[in-house]
Amino acid sequence: MVAITKIEVQKKNKSRYSIFVNRGNGEEYGFSVDEDVLVKYRLQKGQEINEKELRDLLDADEERKVYHLAIHYLSYRMRSRKEIRDYLIRKEKEEKYIDIAIKKLEQEKWLDDREFTRAYIQTKRLTQVKGPRKLKQELMTKGVNEEIIDAHLMEIPVEEWVGEVRKWLEKKGKQDKRLSQRSRKDKLVGQLYVKGYTEAIISEALSTFENEDQDREEWEAICYQGEKIRKKYRQLHGWEYNQKCKQALYRKGFSIDMIEQYLQEE
Repeated sequence: MVAITKIEVQKKNKSRYSIFVNRGNGEEYGFSVDEDVLVKYRLQKGQEINEKELRDLLDADEERKVYHLAIHYLSYRMRSRKEIRDYLIRKEKEEKYIDIAIKKLEQEKWLDDREFTRAYIQTKRLTQVKGPRKLKQELMTKGVNEEIIDAHLMEIPVEEWVGEVRKWLEKKGKQDKRLSQRSRKDKLVGQLYVKGYTEAIISEALSTFENEDQDREEWEAICYQGEKIRKKYRQLHGWEYNQKCKQALYRKGFSIDMIEQYLQEE
């Protein structure tokens, strides 16, 4: 048996209390408990506690500590169930306390993978350019069930994904004007695949994406690339020079007709 000799609120955490006890050798610090545990067990000065009661009390306090640790982690942003579990494991908390904390958080609606998925997709689409494949990949690494992810992604009309890509193309399509249209298109398509858009979405967006100045820009691009190639092969002449230029410009994505036109004008 231990007797409680003093109860003090902690200076750095007003919701926790330091419990001092006498085990037969005078007063000493015994343990600390959360305010809820203090009230639940009606702890007070002079109270005697046996070993079983002490174990139950400390067990209940550990549950509260793990729960509050999870709440603190959630205060920065929404988390998935797996993120909470991984965080508590990193904090070296026991599995049984982690399970209790997660169950309580779910009951209180602090933790909901469906709501987390909805919010995650919405936030990423507002702040970044990411397609459905990329979003699904990220959510799966956070431990969200594939069916939950697919259900939320299917709620988004294909037209919205296509609209996102078109908007991005309008911005990026004005860059790299020194490249041929084909090279520029290949580069943009590659970037969109990396961003997680599907082939169908990309194709649909490209089918309606037009650049009114594309002919002029294509000519400016071949003049720029042609000048670089001309300097590279300036030691060659006649047929050999023409063939080398044609091959190099064709590899850069220019059409045969435009290459012929450029070489004639050159």
